[in-house]
Amino acid sequence: MTPSPPSPGPERGGWPSAWLTRDDLAGAGRAATGLLLVSPDCGSVVPEGDPAEPVAACAAALRAAGVDGRDRVVAALSGDGELAGPRWARAAAEVAQAGASLGPRGRLRLHHALETLGATTLVITPTGAMDLLARLHLEFLLDPLDLGLRHIVLTGEIASRRTMPHLAAEFAAKVTEVYSSPFTGVPLGWRSAESAPLTLLAPGSVRLAPLGKDELLLPPYAAGPAEIVVAGAEPGTAVRTGQVVRTPGGDAIPAPGHTVGDHVLVRGVWLSLARIQRALERVDGVSGWELGLSRRGTLDAATLTVTFNRRSLVGNPMWRSRIEQSLRAVTPVTITVEISEQVSETGFPGVVNDARGHHLGRDRTATAR
Repeated sequence: MTPSPPSPGPERGGWPSAWLTRDDLAGAGRAATGLLLVSPDCGSVVPEGDPAEPVAACAAALRAAGVDGRDRVVAALSGDGELAGPRWARAAAEVAQAGASLGPRGRLRLHHALETLGATTLVITPTGAMDLLARLHLEFLLDPLDLGLRHIVLTGEIASRRTMPHLAAEFAAKVTEVYSSPFTGVPLGWRSAESAPLTLLAPGSVRLAPLGKDELLLPPYAAGPAEIVVAGAEPGTAVRTGQVVRTPGGDAIPAPGHTVGDHVLVRGVWLSLARIQRALERVDGVSGWELGLSRRGTLDAATLTVTFNRRSLVGNPMWRSRIEQSLRAVTPVTITVEISEQVSETGFPGVVNDARGHHLGRDRTATAR
């Protein structure tokens, strides 16, 4: 379902009647009906609604990116539960000469598929595109220009600085970033330059709210951080996305550059910090943990450093294995487990150390201060 705008401001008929977060969407999973869009960890469950609407939104985004009947489109996105890849491919079949959904396969297989299909347009995550480029240069010794891509459409992640101009120069392609709903994967807006704000595909489909208060902001926006809000499946509901923009002031809405709250975005997947906490609470001897996030190369990396409350567990391979198995039950994201040499008999809450600079904090209210 293409999200409709949240209820407008008071001068147009009142505020949203209910404010939700990702955790609320997971809780509604048992009652949701129809075709359900489910995140990889079941952290959000949303009914798709009319299947034609999200395909139409993808088609509009492709047209905005300059894709036309001359193009052959490949979507290298996950189709797990949220159906993003297949939806882009179906839209491409209407807008372009052909469309295919290949999933986030290995880069060598992706390169082979692009050549086999004669692709001119690639829909992919920002880190996926940068990783493909790096491997073309360093491992395959291939020239990116030989692929003949005319368009690269980025979606699903927070792009690192200069990703768009770098890809454009290396592939000699037009690069467009599409902002999609983090719950449905439906395109909501786009930009053709890193410095440009979002151009919304439907007026009001993206709104802003203060980090620490449940109310919609009205343009012109004051300069500073604000959280992106989209409409829920039920009329009158607004859903906090956990994605934060820094508005320069004025009417425009920038693309998100940060996250906030109890979920972090890693490799295009939302990772629940609360579920990590609950999983580790079941492991005897854990007194605290730190989740380290980085993007030193082209892809996100996650490392969980665990502190035990007694020395005998520090070098115990069985306890490390228990933690690794617990994490695999929580998320499909690969998380490297490290054991701190320090021992703490006093428990302490889990913390996030995001070297990417994306995550602002777990507590929205505290972050707003």
